Amino acid sequence: MIRSPTSQSNITPSFVEGLRIHPTSLAALCRLSIPYCTVYIIKNDDFSVSELLPHLDIFSAIIVGPGPGSPENPHDIGIVKDLWKLQDKHLIPIFGVCLGLQSLAIGFGAKLDRLHIVKHGQVSRICHAGIDLFEDVGTVEAVRYHSLHVELAIEGEIEMLAWADDGVENGRIVMAVKHRTRPFWAVQYHPESVCTKGGGSEVIRNFWRLAQNWARKNGRSTRPWDVAAKRTIGLPWPHVHPHSPPPSPSRSSPSVITTVLSLPDLTVTTICELFGASDEPSLFVLLDSASQPGRFSIVGSLVPSSLHITYFVQDAFVRLTKGNSSVHEVLRSRDIWSWLATFMRGRKARGGQPEIPFWGGLVGQLNYELGIHSLHIPLKQPNHRKDNPHPDVNLVFVERSVVLDNVTGKVYVQSLIPDDDDWIADTATKLIKTSHKDLGGESYNNSVKKRRTSDSSPIVTLPDKACYISRINQAKDHLFAGDSYELCLTALTHVTLHDAPPSCPSISSSWERYKALRRNNPAPYSAYIRLHPTTLLSSSPERFLSFSRPPGTICQLRPIKGTVRKALGITRAIAEQALASSTKEVAENLMIVDLIRHDLHGVIGEDVQVKQFCGVEEYETVWQLVSVIEGKLSPDTSADLDPDGELGWEVLRRSLPPGNRPFVHSYPRHELTDFPEQTGSMTGAPKKRSVEILQTLEDNDRSVYSGVFGYWCVGGGGDWSVTIRSCFKFDDRYEINSDVWPAKDQYRERPDEWVIGAGGAITALSDAEAEWEEMIVKLQSVLRTFGISLPEH
Repeated sequence: MIRSPTSQSNITPSFVEGLRIHPTSLAALCRLSIPYCTVYIIKNDDFSVSELLPHLDIFSAIIVGPGPGSPENPHDIGIVKDLWKLQDKHLIPIFGVCLGLQSLAIGFGAKLDRLHIVKHGQVSRICHAGIDLFEDVGTVEAVRYHSLHVELAIEGEIEMLAWADDGVENGRIVMAVKHRTRPFWAVQYHPESVCTKGGGSEVIRNFWRLAQNWARKNGRSTRPWDVAAKRTIGLPWPHVHPHSPPPSPSRSSPSVITTVLSLPDLTVTTICELFGASDEPSLFVLLDSASQPGRFSIVGSLVPSSLHITYFVQDAFVRLTKGNSSVHEVLRSRDIWSWLATFMRGRKARGGQPEIPFWGGLVGQLNYELGIHSLHIPLKQPNHRKDNPHPDVNLVFVERSVVLDNVTGKVYVQSLIPDDDDWIADTATKLIKTSHKDLGGESYNNSVKKRRTSDSSPIVTLPDKACYISRINQAKDHLFAGDSYELCLTALTHVTLHDAPPSCPSISSSWERYKALRRNNPAPYSAYIRLHPTTLLSSSPERFLSFSRPPGTICQLRPIKGTVRKALGITRAIAEQALASSTKEVAENLMIVDLIRHDLHGVIGEDVQVKQFCGVEEYETVWQLVSVIEGKLSPDTSADLDPDGELGWEVLRRSLPPGNRPFVHSYPRHELTDFPEQTGSMTGAPKKRSVEILQTLEDNDRSVYSGVFGYWCVGGGGDWSVTIRSCFKFDDRYEINSDVWPAKDQYRERPDEWVIGAGGAITALSDAEAEWEEMIVKLQSVLRTFGISLPEH
């Protein structure tokens, strides 16, 4: 809704449901196109039309946001259907987008039908006569996200302003309309998409001009914004604020104690084994740049008093464990995100080495179901804790750490503990003495070979192929119905090992297996995280989100979709032609970019920029299609709106579960990988509706798989990677309520059971058999670690 820029309060609310794909991107486009306007975003089920009517006269116009869904479904359209039937005394100019156009058209006699060939993330030339919404608008190349379209009634009240010629695919499709007598206009395409050219801000400005002209002609004016309206409508967009309460005055931040060594021959596995990686009962964390061009690896030096934080989404408390003691802290009115923000606010530190990404802080994993819970979507299992024993938040607070710079060979030994100089000195001495030794020299393959005579073959339980293909077809039905534009369908594979136990149960077979994984499949987002009861081995190629230290936090995301392997004769020009001509790859990349922009706009506000769209970049073994999105608060407001440097944490909270495959850097731990098999999304677009659909298509909780792992540094920066190309297991033998040293017979009775997740982005162009084969290929990179090679199909 828009008030005239000449008034003191200029307002542009957009009616958008919680399931809309780009409400914040559309709001940002309105702010760009209509100077000095103020935006309010209202969900289409927040009010009934009778509740809203008393407030309509404080607004100048309404923007009806895009889909997904059908205008014939009351849940999808909400109050929007009532706006077209307002009495003359309540009339207000309205501009609809996508689903908004469809709702307007069928509200006045149009017929709704399905496209023969859906248009999700595809660019079309829009034909128009240069009048009305398109006055002084030249060529329009616009992005379309729709599987439904309207056929207007002959001589009806709705007049066509623009169309797209899809030829033999769909014929001529309505792309813009207006009502002949009422102040209603709409477009079918997405003016807010990054790839819409000519029909974006130009059309919004024309709508505003038409709305003002109509208001003057009909004597419509707006009354001043008042307290009652503020109480009812809420705060304007963008409303950027920390999600936790303002800090209270506290003690000064402690300093990080650091010693820098030059030890180019020291390996990260050697450092890990000095700090207890081989001791299975103990907690251990490693964030490992195991391949080029990765750079920094982070090793936590944990002690029995290190604070271990766990949380399940259905619980009202956080479990805090130190050594053999554990307490529950009740959340009360806070959620887990606010609790963790408060926890970290009291542990901010200063004085660490600025060139490295981590000084100490929280390290661990956040499960997929934590993101579902944040979206207020019901979980699959009523008793989530029982059916999914892996904590949804599993973090440890690291006070002592070693950071290895794999490029320079520098080793940073650091501590957050006051007066911890003795530990720093002792650790530095140990590292220097062992820098030319290989404490992890015995390979996992050799150690396994010694026990292989008594081992039985691993049991692999793959997803049921017929069921998975059936779910792919169900997913495509949702896409054709307009419920989503992309769905990342996944399934879990189980590996059961009956290895004979080592002579001492404290020897870590999981650590040995991780070393094999990093040899067989090195990746820049590798990790070994042993936070009982969960052990995670990762060779992920995907960074999810990274945010720089404040002030001036920058969030940068870098989705990759589209790969051409290097080979003889494959030049950059050939790779660019192959990738640019792939409608499916470009469309998936575009959907991810638009989704990322929406997520960032929702937290940061207007300053979100696409620095690069679908650029072809060269890596060691492949050419890849890469986009770059960056967002930040303006310098003059960041200190007021983000006084505690929690912007990055808020972006993470709003972005889970991963709806994209972003790559983000600032003080980077890793660099971009050249891993060849990658998915376009871990959920789909739009995110909330896609997740709701996936909850019906996937039989089991994803749990650790397709969540994120990484760190939040006491300096304010953070780096989180997507949990794919990974495996994890549940083992509660070493928790404080279990026997730390189980009996030998008990140890033998319990096989290792590992879980590996895999899947793929399903679009309207997907082939079910090809998607199954892609999932099997992705599984192979982890299954090789278990000595398993699946037959080629």
